[in-house]
Amino acid sequence: MAEIKKICVYCGSSPGRDGRFIEDAKAFGEILGREKIGLVFGGGGVGLMGTVARAARDTGSEVTGIIPTFLVNRERPEAAHSTHTIVTKDMHERKHKMFELADAFVALPGGIGTLEELVEQLTWIQLGQHQKPVLILNTEGFWNPLLALLGNFRDLGFLGQHAIDNLLVADKVEEILPKLRNAAAPVTLWTLRENQGVSENM
Repeated sequence: MAEIKKICVYCGSSPGRDGRFIEDAKAFGEILGREKIGLVFGGGGVGLMGTVARAARDTGSEVTGIIPTFLVNRERPEAAHSTHTIVTKDMHERKHKMFELADAFVALPGGIGTLEELVEQLTWIQLGQHQKPVLILNTEGFWNPLLALLGNFRDLGFLGQHAIDNLLVADKVEEILPKLRNAAAPVTLWTLRENQGVSENM
């Protein structure tokens, strides 16, 4: 089983309208710090991003913020107090760097950017490009509409059940690390070739 040393967290640059979102972001950051697991995130010091980063940093996690140049003024990376901040030229470079550094991915509540980053990782798994665990924290049922949509894709013949199974779901913050660790597995060249050789519904 592969060891999870760094987790990439996708989440909103806004706090959302339910106080539970902030509470869970803070709690997860604190868990990362206590477990000495590094955090890789979007670099912003606002919203859920800033909350999870500050909590992780304050409890001992190495925090790496990755932010494109055009978002520096808008999302105030200095407010996150990251251990390291990497400024990229654009979103593509940012996402590549986040993928490169992380051993697993967790999506907290967020907006369309969070959704896009999450779905991209699921697509890459489906195409056999990686086997890093991907998990959503379903705070107050936030991700239920996405799970229903994926089920609809499956029922209408556009997605296999195995693709849905690639998405781990945690209802409580305390479930995140155990689920990720259980799912973590080393990626081998043979496994990637095997996956790429299997015809999958898109």
